[in-house]
Amino acid sequence: MATFLYKLGRLSFRRRRYVALIWVALLALAGFGAASASTATSSSFSIPGTEAQRAFDLLEQRFPGASADGASARVVFKAPDSEKMTDPANKAEVGKVVRELKSGSDQIASVSDPYAAGAVSKNGSTAYVSVSYKVNSMELTDATRDALEDAGHAAQKSGMTVEIGGDALQVMPETGATEIIGVAIAAVVLVITFGSLIAAGLPLLTALIGVGIGVSTITALANVLDLGSTTSTLAMMIGLAVGIDYALFIVSRYRAELAEGREREEAAGRAVGTAGSAVVFAGLTVVIALVGLAVVNIPMLSKMGFAAAGTVAIAVLIALTLVPAMLGFAGKRVLGRRARKAAEASDGAEDKPNMGTRWARFVLRKPVWVLLVGVIGLGTVAVPAASLEMGLPDDGSQPTSTTQRRAYDLLSEGFGPGFNGPLMVVVDTANSSDGKTAAKQVSDEISGMKGVVAVTPAQFNKAGDTAMITVVPKDRPSSVDTENVVHAIRDAGEDIKSDTGAEVLVTGSTAMNIDFSQKMNDALLPYLALVVGLAFLLLMVVFRSVLVPLKAALGFLLSVVAALGAVVAVFQWGWLGSLFGVEQTGPIMSMMPIFMVGVVFGLAMDYEVFLVTRMREAYVHGEKPGQAIVTGFRHGARVVTAAAVIMMAVFAGFIGSSEQMVKMIGFSLAIAVFFDAFVVRMAIVPAVLALLGRRAWSLPGWLDRILPNVDVEGEGLREQLGETPAGGAGHGDAGGERELTRV
Repeated sequence: MATFLYKLGRLSFRRRRYVALIWVALLALAGFGAASASTATSSSFSIPGTEAQRAFDLLEQRFPGASADGASARVVFKAPDSEKMTDPANKAEVGKVVRELKSGSDQIASVSDPYAAGAVSKNGSTAYVSVSYKVNSMELTDATRDALEDAGHAAQKSGMTVEIGGDALQVMPETGATEIIGVAIAAVVLVITFGSLIAAGLPLLTALIGVGIGVSTITALANVLDLGSTTSTLAMMIGLAVGIDYALFIVSRYRAELAEGREREEAAGRAVGTAGSAVVFAGLTVVIALVGLAVVNIPMLSKMGFAAAGTVAIAVLIALTLVPAMLGFAGKRVLGRRARKAAEASDGAEDKPNMGTRWARFVLRKPVWVLLVGVIGLGTVAVPAASLEMGLPDDGSQPTSTTQRRAYDLLSEGFGPGFNGPLMVVVDTANSSDGKTAAKQVSDEISGMKGVVAVTPAQFNKAGDTAMITVVPKDRPSSVDTENVVHAIRDAGEDIKSDTGAEVLVTGSTAMNIDFSQKMNDALLPYLALVVGLAFLLLMVVFRSVLVPLKAALGFLLSVVAALGAVVAVFQWGWLGSLFGVEQTGPIMSMMPIFMVGVVFGLAMDYEVFLVTRMREAYVHGEKPGQAIVTGFRHGARVVTAAAVIMMAVFAGFIGSSEQMVKMIGFSLAIAVFFDAFVVRMAIVPAVLALLGRRAWSLPGWLDRILPNVDVEGEGLREQLGETPAGGAGHGDAGGERELTRV
């Protein structure tokens, strides 16, 4: 592989104008496709194989005109102090709003009168109008949303408080200025790392081109493939981070090759042949982790994974082709003025040991202590993960500045928290001899359950074979007590089916969230086994070792559990919540554990592959195991540190999003990268390798013969170029030889 990538790097450098034109043309083509594509009108959410989904599908089949998947809204009114919603003046204002809503859009399916529907609180202070739409929230036009928002303005003038909840106002999440700050921090880190504006700008430019192509392609295909808005957000988040990192690895190696006196084209070829091999395998681990999300069998999650994986693949291709081409345009200016002067003044004397060298020597002197501190530290941070509660965010997790959150709070005050997440019980009486009796039995059974405050009479369809019953739980949608109510109804349904033949199914957003969480839990171990297993095999091929991939996988598990502990502490317990804009604590998004396993594992392997590949390269070329660790850190620590800081900055930029899910994803990925890069890869990995010594790089003979030799360390490339292994202990580190001989 190294030889092929070497030739590709030289070709891209030599034909840089053609390569640059091809990528610019691809960007323009993707941009044109995104601009000319029709607006995505659907972002359906389905969970195949769950009871909630079966009930939902049954409703669509038996109640064809009910728009079961349509958007909904609740216009909540609160009377001024000392007044009631039943007062004639307030009643008249609400009537006006109901009439305005009915005539406000042809997308409206129904509007309920709160006085006819009994949607007035017992103390008379609060009332709400339920609005149902014929289409889902992504298909609502701006005019329909405007009509909904304008409907209550006149009522507000009369002194009433009017707020609007529901998914009808759901729009594209805003990430805010912090995303731009994240990119700006990345630029500063690159300038500090390279000491050259040209070298710093190059990874940013190529990463933005890659993300532009990826996100534009997703936008162009969004309507065809039913992609949601979060899909492009995730692709942008991951594509930007890995795009900068991969280009950073190539540019760093190119500068190192130039510093050794090689010609520019030769340096570009060697950079792509060596660091490029690490980029390919690091990218493969990310792609495996993202594509593996399909194992969960939730279409939305699978599409997010495939789209982000495609953006990562583009980042890898750009690093291998466009980056060497841009290096050709940059010339020796990529070194920076100080680096060029240092290279000209160099007389072959030994370089002063850098921070990476000094840190590696320290770890080699105290490997047991470093290992203990790292493991105990991450273990302590991971403790809150034992209290993990999972669910999906609702309007109660929105910022208090939003009308959705204020409507949620008004409903909770006036009617009780459960009104924000009513359960829909579907009774299929097709196989029952007396459907009405069966439906009444279901209603009576549910009414007597603990945690239920209201049950509406059964509503049958025209055919009389299906009934809908609305159940209002006592507690908020994301509470454990509400989850217990759902399970209790389902347990009772089994007995009712055996008695009457009627099938009882529970659905609604709350039940869908519960089933989604359960599906996530069930899929976690199979997904973990698949992703870690495939990546283990891949790393075994890269490092020609069993212990190094095993150590990499165990280190990852430690960092991801620690990151999950931090997420629980901030978003569930509220520790430092105000610092990160968490206004409402609650359960952790149910997809977070499996999502973190997928994304963080792939990203963590970036640093593992780049750092340890350099150690493996030094070991294969004749250095002792301990000295190879030092060599790997001397060449790679600065770059990996910069890459980790950049990735953290990019992810942390999404913490400023108005969407709770995006905020949580940004925080979790940023803190996971911090733990994995600085604690696991920079401390635990060298400590373990120091303790293992030569055993770390051993591979059973029979396994060595089976595994393909991909030549990641470039041994075959060196032989082809007529070079011999360097031997010895490397350059500039003889002073540490005595302390390394025992390793």
